[in-house]
Amino acid sequence: MRRVFTLTLFAASLALSACKTTAPLAATVAPVSATEAPVASATSNATAPHDNLNAVLWMQRSAEYGAVTETIYRAAADRLDIALKDRRWDALVADERSNASTGLPPAVVMDVDETVLDNSPYQARLIQDGQDYSDVTWDLWVAEKKAKAVPGVVAFTKAAHARGITVLYISNRATHLKEATIDNLKAVGLPVKSDDVFLGLGTFVQDCEQNGSEKDCRRRLAGQKYRVLMQFGDQLGDFVQVIANTPSARAELVSRYTNWFGERWFMLPNPSYGSWEPALFNNAWGLPAGERRNLKHEALDFSK
Repeated sequence: MRRVFTLTLFAASLALSACKTTAPLAATVAPVSATEAPVASATSNATAPHDNLNAVLWMQRSAEYGAVTETIYRAAADRLDIALKDRRWDALVADERSNASTGLPPAVVMDVDETVLDNSPYQARLIQDGQDYSDVTWDLWVAEKKAKAVPGVVAFTKAAHARGITVLYISNRATHLKEATIDNLKAVGLPVKSDDVFLGLGTFVQDCEQNGSEKDCRRRLAGQKYRVLMQFGDQLGDFVQVIANTPSARAELVSRYTNWFGERWFMLPNPSYGSWEPALFNNAWGLPAGERRNLKHEALDFSK
């Protein structure tokens, strides 16, 4: 997933840049405030401390990252035939299905960013430049169409496609990024049955009011047309609606659906960003960076 700013900031971005603005993913990163803007110092941006350095390096340079994602997608592929044969098998929670799934064509639902496409080069650029996420820089990155496939995902989606399973992409990339995203998906070898398999942020769903960047309305839309065999994502909100973004509420959701993980739901690793982070400082992105960091330090477990 990527991150979403408020509509006010989005409108402001449009006014400032007639050619590019975007609101990529679930509200996980705050806009850069004037008080947080990089300042000149003897330390270059490239070597200044950055909270995201180790996370991005792990995703880009560790052998373990690719091994983990390959493991996840191979395990999912091994369950495709089981899911297909069981007509009662459904990966949508009961609250998000208003119709019977039996008799519907099969599909798998996949998040895009850090689930099928690897955007770590964008994160690396932010570290190099000493910057935080912004709509404009994200928009420009998506337009490059240079994101690579997460290891293992191409083989999995091809296996699903060969079995007549439609691959749906429910993403918090805004709908105006649809064309560039589909081009990128095709370029790395991912199946795109038709343009309507991409359900971006802003997709209209009749009789369902979307709450921010939550995906429940779009999952409901998918459920109207398909029996969803599996879901893939890098955040809890890719699988089920997160009502309260607190550590305890998130832990309760995982506990409630623990038997679904590794069977119907498959979580990809993403230490770089996500709604888990603001949950540690009460989602208060307006706090200065130092205060947010202090609250993250306080969240550390020093148990012996």
